[in-house]
Amino acid sequence: MKNSIQKSFSIIAILGVSTMVFGQTIDTKSKTILDNITKSYKSKKNSYFKFSYIAGGHAQTGIFYSDNTRYKLKIMGTEQIFDGNKIYSISDEDKEITIAKPNDNQVAFSPLSYLDSYKKEYNVTYSGKKTISGIPVDIIKMSPVKANGLKSVTLYVNTPQKKLIKLEQISNNNDIAVITISNYKENQTLPASIFTFDKSKYQNYLITEL
Repeated sequence: MKNSIQKSFSIIAILGVSTMVFGQTIDTKSKTILDNITKSYKSKKNSYFKFSYIAGGHAQTGIFYSDNTRYKLKIMGTEQIFDGNKIYSISDEDKEITIAKPNDNQVAFSPLSYLDSYKKEYNVTYSGKKTISGIPVDIIKMSPVKANGLKSVTLYVNTPQKKLIKLEQISNNNDIAVITISNYKENQTLPASIFTFDKSKYQNYLITEL
């Protein structure tokens, strides 16, 4: 389960004029929606949200902070800090810390990562509307241009508010992971240390730097 959260984690119906780059297909409506959301998130000083993560029949609650270049994630007894240079994965249960330079999978855990990665890594199509918890949402389906372990990703977007409220990942072996975002806040006054790792707080932890 911990590994899956850190790895985050066909024929396309074309609506309107589409963008095609090296075989990639992105319909115009999806591109407009995703570009507007990305611009909105990046215009904020920082963002915070609580989210639920469901995979393999298990549900967990997590929290996520980001200032667009750094992030802090807490879920399943694990805290992950990206300070813009290195990722610090802290397990209170195991009293272990791993420090590593980011790779694509690690940085991409952010539930917002698809708002950027779609531009190069996915075929994208608009798939209509539905209502989730009384909120009308637009549905955007994504399939990887190159094999990445995922069969598809579906984004559920509150377009008027320019917010992602839910995403579903289906892996190649048909495992399903669902992230539902709630309690969103932005432009908070956060402590200066929120995206930094203080080694002095973990005297009894095994620290491994990769």
